[in-house]
Amino acid sequence: MTDSWVQALRDRIGGEVDDSERRRAEYSSDASNYRVLPAAVVYPRRDEDVAAALEFARAEGLPVTARGAGTSVAGNAIGAGLVLDFSRHMHAVLEVDAENRWARVQPGVVLAALQRRGAAHGLRFGPDPSTQNRCTLGGMIGNNACGPHAVAWGRTSDTVRALRILDGAGAERTLADGLAAVPGLAEFGRARLALIRTEFGRFERQASGYALEHLLPERVSSAAKAFVGTEGTCGLLLEATVALVPVPRATVLVVLGYPDMPTAADDVGAVMAGAPIAVEGIDAKLVDVVRAHRGRVPELPAGGGWLFVEFAGDTADEARDRATALCAAANALDSRIVTNQEEAARLWRIRADGAGLAGRTPDGNPAWPGWEDAAVPPERLGDYLRDFEELQRAHGVDGLLYGHIGDGCIHVRLDLPIADAPQRFRAFLEDAADRVVRFGGSLSGEHGDGRARSELLARMYSPAALAAFAEFKALFDPDGVLNPGVLVRPEPIDADLRVTGVPPVPPRGGFAFLADGELGAAVHRCVGIGKCRADTRATGGFMCPSYLATADEKDSTRGRARVLQEVVRGALDWRSAAVAESLDLCLSCKACGSDCPAGVDMATYKSEVLHRRYRHRPRPLDHYVLGRMPSWLALGTRMPRLFNAVSGLGPLRRPGLRAVGIDPRREVPRLADKSFRAMWAERTAETSDAPSAHGTPEVMLWIDTFTDAFEPEIAWAAVQLIESLGHRVRIPRRRVCCGLTWISTGQLDGARKRLRATLTALDEHVRAGGVVVGLEPSCTAVLRSDLVELLPGDPRVAATAAAVRTLAEFLEQQPGWQPPDRSGERVLVQPHCHQHAVTGFDADRRILRRAGAEVTEITGCCGLAGNFGMQSGHYDISVAVAENGLLPALRTADSATPFLADGFSCRTQAAQLAGRTGRHLAQFLTGR
Repeated sequence: MTDSWVQALRDRIGGEVDDSERRRAEYSSDASNYRVLPAAVVYPRRDEDVAAALEFARAEGLPVTARGAGTSVAGNAIGAGLVLDFSRHMHAVLEVDAENRWARVQPGVVLAALQRRGAAHGLRFGPDPSTQNRCTLGGMIGNNACGPHAVAWGRTSDTVRALRILDGAGAERTLADGLAAVPGLAEFGRARLALIRTEFGRFERQASGYALEHLLPERVSSAAKAFVGTEGTCGLLLEATVALVPVPRATVLVVLGYPDMPTAADDVGAVMAGAPIAVEGIDAKLVDVVRAHRGRVPELPAGGGWLFVEFAGDTADEARDRATALCAAANALDSRIVTNQEEAARLWRIRADGAGLAGRTPDGNPAWPGWEDAAVPPERLGDYLRDFEELQRAHGVDGLLYGHIGDGCIHVRLDLPIADAPQRFRAFLEDAADRVVRFGGSLSGEHGDGRARSELLARMYSPAALAAFAEFKALFDPDGVLNPGVLVRPEPIDADLRVTGVPPVPPRGGFAFLADGELGAAVHRCVGIGKCRADTRATGGFMCPSYLATADEKDSTRGRARVLQEVVRGALDWRSAAVAESLDLCLSCKACGSDCPAGVDMATYKSEVLHRRYRHRPRPLDHYVLGRMPSWLALGTRMPRLFNAVSGLGPLRRPGLRAVGIDPRREVPRLADKSFRAMWAERTAETSDAPSAHGTPEVMLWIDTFTDAFEPEIAWAAVQLIESLGHRVRIPRRRVCCGLTWISTGQLDGARKRLRATLTALDEHVRAGGVVVGLEPSCTAVLRSDLVELLPGDPRVAATAAAVRTLAEFLEQQPGWQPPDRSGERVLVQPHCHQHAVTGFDADRRILRRAGAEVTEITGCCGLAGNFGMQSGHYDISVAVAENGLLPALRTADSATPFLADGFSCRTQAAQLAGRTGRHLAQFLTGR
């Protein structure tokens, strides 16, 4: 595209048009295996923008693809022309009619937002896919999404009352019951009654192809319902009116255990006879992956496959009675009734994260969508699953099963031989299609056909049905402008595969990427499920704080991963502006490493990219200043008064900070009058060097640079706690550093040098069986995680990483230790991002609860994130991130409420932006 072409389009619409390399990379894929670079991405703000973009595309001969959250797993939301992202601006809930139970929405509204609006009236939208906290209603209508509760409340097509669309010719149409809104549609349906009655609507989850059964008079002939599931090939949605259902007054969860998934599927008739509102199946292999990723799962009944069955009632007793009746009627090995809603939510989370966690097989191989959601009539599901197991063995593929057992739909991610495409890849998909058709099933049960299955429709439908698809599309889109290559005149299933032909990335002295082997495989962990786009503040998620602040795909983990995928395939240079822009607002918070179900670790990828970009080349000045801060502070602690005086001089401070790449709106933290190490040297000179009287092991206290230089009182509080338990405290004899600031700026050679010195300083203590207690969460996390990846060949690494504890972890391991009584005291706590992601906050949480404190946890990043919030150009986004959680919480809390934050960055941000002084856990427990 030329600049004049793009400018001409910009002149026509009020939204944005972006054809940059970076933006095109971000939208080159959805949650599928496919990659197609668009010509440009358009963000319409209003209906007129959609119409103008479509008119322009028609005039220029460009295809148009509609996109919501981009979570489609079949390649439904990618295209070579204009991609219209409705989620950025057209995301309003326009109206809720509580009395008549319906809502009117724009296509880009996220389902969770509609659910919140409905909940205020005791209502909800029935279908609820696992991506509900980021998927859009437009996308759900495009794919006819379902979710666990479809057995009770139906699919999206069952909820639709009216749709306002632009067809492919640019005509605005309002679709509802009846067919008159589309010229020729009624005649089309009447001419094909026999074909439609014999091939369509055979069972509830027949989602492949167009839903022509909704043209039948016995189905009330609804153009709106027939439009649902057309995957953006028949029109661009402008507005939808959808039905809502009452929220159940009481629910209870039953978990049934079976020997395996096929046996569980055999029992679906008995389960459905109890009229549940949800029936989901989960295989033992998926539970094992969840356990490996999350650390623990709630207790499950005995078995190798489970059904999660939810019942509703007007009262809790009524719901429980139904659950008890099912346990008696089912043919399960074991069962469990879960009435605690928090525990039920944890169990449902296993299912909700299935799409991402299933991205790795039990053997650790990448697993892909592609044969994602086949469905068969429920009464044939058990036999189908046994047959599918034979198919997997025959083709040498493995994967993880889960899905909507109640209506016969199975989700699976498989280690498909994509690298061998087209040979083995095509052969498996063709055999899989033939098998599901043999069982009277559908290639897709809810996700649509997209690029993954459209070519295979010829194995499911007759030539007459395929011809009817083409004619149906032509009624809406006569020129084939909308999402070409999907459903009608399909692209080959093995064309445009994202990972095919991508060479491995040779190492350059950076991270080892032990779980993936190399950077290319690591960045392709992102399969695009988009949890990084979700607003998880209400559920305790930390991931992608910059995306929460900007709502721009550029600032999501997925968007960054897509750009890096272009880099490793050779389409973008490591040092390109596109890569720099993509990574610029990544805070290196590491939350994606724990919150992303696929295990994407963008903080590590960013560090690796900076390492490759600047190795043996001049760096930005802030890398030398902030990235090597511990070296400068080692000098500063020798003359703290001079350092504080110079950094506080107004006339010099602002231009000086600006000159070295630090935002002048930031205050430079003041050094303590005397560092902890200096005070410790004085203390040890005055006290005996003898071991403790109780003979308890020595404890190595890791004195990080920030605690040492700025807040030594925290270390003294920790010393007091540890010594009160009879331990003798040691610190490393030499000033050593974990290398965190070198890591965050990609100076990995320097980081390795410091980590080797750290290993040497700790080696004797660790070999003697001693533990190392860290106080700064980010530094402690380095010693637990980055150390292993940066020095994988050093024999001292594993033992050292295993010896490292947080203070809370150490205290919990002390027999008989009890925290001081803080009963009834309200405490506001900011967990550090690296606590959340690497070391965990559970031990801290348990200690505070044992102390009796009433704890309010702040969810999300503080926004300072080490050097990030200090760098020029980051101040505004740093404040915006703080406004996602930290600042509102501080404003709401009483000024007398203690504010706890173990992270130096968190305390600094609170002090500078809210004037609140934070305390470390050690200080809270000692009263210092």
